[in-house]
Amino acid sequence: MYKALLIDPEILLKDKLVNALDWNEHGFQLHTFSESFSKAFVQFKIKKYDVVFLHLVDDNPKGLEICKRIRKVSKIPLLLFGGSKDFHFIRQTIRLQVTDYLLTPLHSDELENCLLTLKQTLKTEIMPLHPPLKTKITSQKNRKTIIEEVKMYAHSSLNTNITLKEISDDLHYNCSYLGQKFKAQEQMTFYQYLLTIRMDKAKSLLASTDLKIYEVASEVGYTDLDWFYKKFKEHVGESASNYRRRYQSISSVSANTRYG
Repeated sequence: MYKALLIDPEILLKDKLVNALDWNEHGFQLHTFSESFSKAFVQFKIKKYDVVFLHLVDDNPKGLEICKRIRKVSKIPLLLFGGSKDFHFIRQTIRLQVTDYLLTPLHSDELENCLLTLKQTLKTEIMPLHPPLKTKITSQKNRKTIIEEVKMYAHSSLNTNITLKEISDDLHYNCSYLGQKFKAQEQMTFYQYLLTIRMDKAKSLLASTDLKIYEVASEVGYTDLDWFYKKFKEHVGESASNYRRRYQSISSVSANTRYG
């Protein structure tokens, strides 16, 4: 069981996060802290935690400041929650070597996927490094950092017509070079990755919200509804309407079984 510290000045969001899923079932013992960031840092230093979850309220600079203070004394995984889609703000979090940054409002499936990745990271970090591999690993980490920036950019721009050229210009990299490195690491092209995360987000919205399908399409960057329908069916294997009906039917049966 991993010990996790949740730092969140907003009690309402803290309660929603605590109740979003069964933390123990996912291997995390959650300790919440709702006072000031400075007091939270003292709490962090007093007790030994395996991971820190931090809610950044309205891009509060104090939130980033506590990240910096933690980074000065520890390489502990940092998972941030926030509502900012500003890429330059997100880049600051990347420089602090955060494990992940999730936009609010949170969706339970996204949080679960994030926790699975986090557990794998924690398992990996306890394995000792073999000295001759350090140089190679450093090079791999540098490349991974670049690709993680690209992926962060894509996630924060899902509702726009984002292109790899735009990202490469912003990051000051050659577009072809970035595309090659992305494919080498992710085993898919950038546009295949972008389609995948758009469809995953669309499925999440269809299953967990009452948004109209055209609103879902807009949320994941499609202004042409027919094109969204086409890409969704190609990727998922069924229409968006059928997917929502099927998922709601399963949810209804599960609810009846649970309470009936």
